[in-house]
Amino acid sequence: MYFLPEKLDQYIVTHSEQEPELLQQLTRETYQKVLQPIMLSGPYQGRVLSMISKLIKPKAILELGTFTGYSTICLAEGLAENGQLYTIDVNEELVDFQRRYFDKSGFGHQIIQHTGNALDIIPTINETFDLVFIDADKPNYSNYFHLVIDKLKSGGIILSDNVLWHGKVIEPLDEKDKSTKAVLEYNTLLKNDNRVETVVLPIRDGLTISRKK
Repeated sequence: MYFLPEKLDQYIVTHSEQEPELLQQLTRETYQKVLQPIMLSGPYQGRVLSMISKLIKPKAILELGTFTGYSTICLAEGLAENGQLYTIDVNEELVDFQRRYFDKSGFGHQIIQHTGNALDIIPTINETFDLVFIDADKPNYSNYFHLVIDKLKSGGIILSDNVLWHGKVIEPLDEKDKSTKAVLEYNTLLKNDNRVETVVLPIRDGLTISRKK
């Protein structure tokens, strides 16, 4: 989703850090072999994720929603030495695809894959996180927040993707549209929960940065 005029958006992309070749390869193969390739973070947002991770230098990252591993690699670029990234996805068919690119990236030994329901898996990970990236099924965004907030260090960051949800957040709500309703509720939760301070960035489909107080 693009909210800026195309020419201005292209100017921003052109004057930002360029996408690494490996991620270009991952994108091409995703579009060739995987359904719904639009779920990729993409080159610009990927560089934003990478930059945020590099600024934080996290020792432990949790990612909810791996897909083909594009955002995972971007986030891993900022890992502290000996840091670890735990990524969870429900699609077991993509595990080998992900692992191939993780190992090519040089971060493979730091990335731990989990396959299954994140609501069940998160409580089993005995770790305190510096950075959490939520980019999974929208109806569970609020549930994920409640599960991860106590596992997040003070000063830690939660990044939440798709919080503008194709612009639907400002349109009349169709009560049958569970995803839009969930995103609206999640955005309200982040705004009102006094454990975090939150800023919404109009990057692609909306990216929220929430810092734990």
